Amino acid sequence: MSQSDVRQVDVTLVGGGMSGAVLALSLAALRKPDGSPLAILLLEASPPEQHTHSGFDARAIALSAGTCDALARRGLWPLFAPYCTPITDIHVSDRGHVGQTRLSAAEYDLAALGQVIELAAVGHELQRALAAAPHIRVICPATLHGVVLREEGVTLTLASGEQIDTRLLVAADGGNSFVRQQLRLPIRRLDYEQSAIIATVKTAVDPAGRAFERFTAAGPLALLPMQGGRCSLVWSVNRHEVEALMALDETAFLARLQQAFGWRLGRLERCGVRHVYPLILTACDYPLAQRTVLVGNAAHALHPIAGQGFNLGMRDLDLLTSALTGALAAGDDIGSFKVLNGYWQQRQDDQAQTVWLTSALAQLFANSDDPLVAGRNLALTLMARLPCLKAPLASRTLGFVTDLASRSALKG
Repeated sequence: MSQSDVRQVDVTLVGGGMSGAVLALSLAALRKPDGSPLAILLLEASPPEQHTHSGFDARAIALSAGTCDALARRGLWPLFAPYCTPITDIHVSDRGHVGQTRLSAAEYDLAALGQVIELAAVGHELQRALAAAPHIRVICPATLHGVVLREEGVTLTLASGEQIDTRLLVAADGGNSFVRQQLRLPIRRLDYEQSAIIATVKTAVDPAGRAFERFTAAGPLALLPMQGGRCSLVWSVNRHEVEALMALDETAFLARLQQAFGWRLGRLERCGVRHVYPLILTACDYPLAQRTVLVGNAAHALHPIAGQGFNLGMRDLDLLTSALTGALAAGDDIGSFKVLNGYWQQRQDDQAQTVWLTSALAQLFANSDDPLVAGRNLALTLMARLPCLKAPLASRTLGFVTDLASRSALKG
């Protein structure tokens, strides 16, 4: 194959789920010094039908206020807004103990602490936007066969035999990232020995913007408000319990869930199809290689506690877009070590702290040792009474990685 047969592009993204789609659309707005757009290629292995696309599955996720702001800055919020349900209050409690605390949007002068969105719904919108973007080419299904790093670019070979030369490679291909494995980038891995049961639940009382994070002996249980008075359930349980819980009929399952959650939303009336996801931390401490950067779950797949997964990833995408914007304005090579390392120097503390926090919380609140139970309940009680102690939790939950204790309010 001659060099003239090799496709030349500026940016190639591997993975067309939430992270890959959002980043591709954000980068499509950038311009080179001569005013021309970036040539962007997106490679996605799964067919676009939503029921088979792992990036847009049955889950609903919470978008923090900071994530919503970032999407608005990138011009993407109109794709999300019609499918969002605002979170106005978050109630955090420890089952069987007195410790609890609350976060409210009013405390921080916000209309909402965040928004809940169903991945399947927004997936349709993002796919339509990608198809309509004139400077983004999507190849789907596309199976990546090989990755060769060179000083001047990255050469990708597809299973079809097609070759692509790209100035910058972005891996957004999930927790089992093919790119990360091909480049032998080391990861830390921690199996929580838990699985998350995901479902939509109808409650007698409309959640009306209230989200609940309840810590149980098996793990955290979250109910997030959705449109139509429904809730999205994320119930983390010990892996040996999953088979029995999934085998229960709807009535019996709801009875077990009611026992774990309580009656703050009245009787749990109905439950949709249940799905199970194993909970395993994977974190790449240095998600860079020659002209390559990992983002989203390819860089860090977190425990769902505190809903930080996509929100941490969105901060990756937002700052990477800003870094490339600055590089283009300065006439720098967007795939250079200078540009990518500059991006990483700004990201590494947030990533490390968020990975640590979610992992520590997951392990702390699944531990039934008396001293730890007493300590965490004291911490929840003090946070309820002393806003300065609640600030770090609020900062991470809202997606504004700042010192809230020094601010009277957060503005969007």
